[in-house]
Amino acid sequence: MMAVENKKIINWDNVFKQSDSFKNNKPFKFGFVEKFIDHDFYERLYETFPKPDDLWFDASSLQKSKVMRHWGQNIGKHEIVPPGDDSSLSKEWNIFKKYVESKEFFENMQKFSGIPVNRLKHFSFAIKRKGDFQISHAHNTGPNILILMIYFTKGWNEGEPGGTYVATDLDDESSIIFEAYNLDNSVTIFHDGPDAIHGVRRITKDGAERKAIQLYLEMYDEKTGWSGPGSLTTETEELPEI
Repeated sequence: MMAVENKKIINWDNVFKQSDSFKNNKPFKFGFVEKFIDHDFYERLYETFPKPDDLWFDASSLQKSKVMRHWGQNIGKHEIVPPGDDSSLSKEWNIFKKYVESKEFFENMQKFSGIPVNRLKHFSFAIKRKGDFQISHAHNTGPNILILMIYFTKGWNEGEPGGTYVATDLDDESSIIFEAYNLDNSVTIFHDGPDAIHGVRRITKDGAERKAIQLYLEMYDEKTGWSGPGSLTTETEELPEI
């Protein structure tokens, strides 16, 4: 386990145990890690997970339903994550964001995945409640992108919809090959691409509040910019949704 400002952050031993599975999964690379964040630090993040306020917005459409907020205070804008702290969030969240921008974090994510990601592109909070969903979709926004859905939800039961699933067919939920159920300090990670089909079954649990954050990690070059298409000349782009 590594530290920032004397805080233990990520349980890297747990992450690396899933490396071979991630790299060998078909038809695209994906993995699931439990006890992803050090327990004590996770509990502080859990306790200070931001509550919906004026910085949150309804991100619903015909394809999905949820509420979100991005890092920083640009309400509803799909922008490259701004540098520095967010004064509306706790000290622990600012430490966490600093860590997922660090050299150490990216060296370990490259070791885990084999994908040459080196910069944090997007950081968003998301809450789904009863009735919320995300239809099957694939982004395919670039060859060197890892997407992380980190869960901060206690009391989810085996078989209950709400965790991100991965599938082999856009139009057939019976093609689901993995669905997350333990949503308490866990993460689903996948390599973006044309076969990276994923979604969220409609939540049916009364009083449900599935809390998570979405991180987009991408390869960035100081001369040519982001590895994904359409990212070389702008700091604003359409954000793929989970």
